[in-house]
Amino acid sequence: MKAYLARPHREVQDPPLARFFFADTRSAWLWLLVRLYLGWQWVEASLHKIGDPGWVAGGESLKGFWTRAIAIPEQGKPAIAFDWYRDFIAWLLQTNSYTWFGKVIAYGEFLIGVSLIVGAFVGIAAFGGALMNWNFIMAGAASTNGLLFTLAILLMLAWKVAGYIGLDYYLLPLLGTPWKGRSVPQPAATAARPQVGLRA
Repeated sequence: MKAYLARPHREVQDPPLARFFFADTRSAWLWLLVRLYLGWQWVEASLHKIGDPGWVAGGESLKGFWTRAIAIPEQGKPAIAFDWYRDFIAWLLQTNSYTWFGKVIAYGEFLIGVSLIVGAFVGIAAFGGALMNWNFIMAGAASTNGLLFTLAILLMLAWKVAGYIGLDYYLLPLLGTPWKGRSVPQPAATAARPQVGLRA
């Protein structure tokens, strides 16, 4: 342990490709496309739920989803692979949490989608989206959740530049990160050469 602590401090540099995608504002156009796609997926999913009383009025749609998710079939595998997660969903059902949780999901999806589209706090919005996708996957609803989860993880990794073409360009500097109003240092200008030529 002493030998390890005695080693000189070294900063491990990211590979150029990782720096380009996750820390270079030139990649912001790529992340804009990812944000728009992912954001629209969340907005579209939320509008179906917001317009459905089964989600926002009494939560009966969510209750049905949870009930099917925790069911253990006589043959085949259950939708939920982990007992601790099945117990968690069963507890949510027993406490009638679906009556308010349906609203949280519906309006949460909408806020995540809008935040991604306008580029406001992209890293936080992507984390919220990934958390929802992970829970849907854990409950046995694969669908497109795997793809959306992967895109959300990539946006979290690129949080510094993913919202550069968006409101994060203004919001993140107010928080002191990651741009502090400094431009990239330029090489010193060479002395101006006298111009030789015809004069009018």
